[in-house]
Amino acid sequence: MLLLYIVAGWHALLLADDGTSQKVIYHVNFDDAQAQQQTLRYIRNHLNAVGEEKLDLRVILHGDGVTLLLEPDMADNTLFRTGYATDELTATIAALKDRGVQFLVCANTLRGKQVDPANDLYDVDEQDIVASGVAEIARLQGQGFAYIRP
Repeated sequence: MLLLYIVAGWHALLLADDGTSQKVIYHVNFDDAQAQQQTLRYIRNHLNAVGEEKLDLRVILHGDGVTLLLEPDMADNTLFRTGYATDELTATIAALKDRGVQFLVCANTLRGKQVDPANDLYDVDEQDIVASGVAEIARLQGQGFAYIRP
């Protein structure tokens, strides 16, 4: 089933190669600092290839993926083992946000992992929190967003 989503997502991207805008979800639900950094590089490369004016790109974070935005010194306040939002990583995230990338965080994960977004996460406001990361992915796919899980 996952392969079907990936193929459908790439098909949607190929159709958008005619100069029209692309709508893309990057799904992050893994706790691996290197993989998270690689995902941010993919996003930057995607922006460079298409141009931010032609790209509506949203990063959906839920489960262990929330560690991407978790401040390392705040992890002890939560049920996560560690956070990866170092100065270097937050500079990359800020640059992506400046280019229009939205980082959306799952409220279910925040509750379940006892995360206070205002204190524990890097640059997460109320409008960045969605009720359910998985439900948001499904909603956006219903609106024609391509799905990518690096």
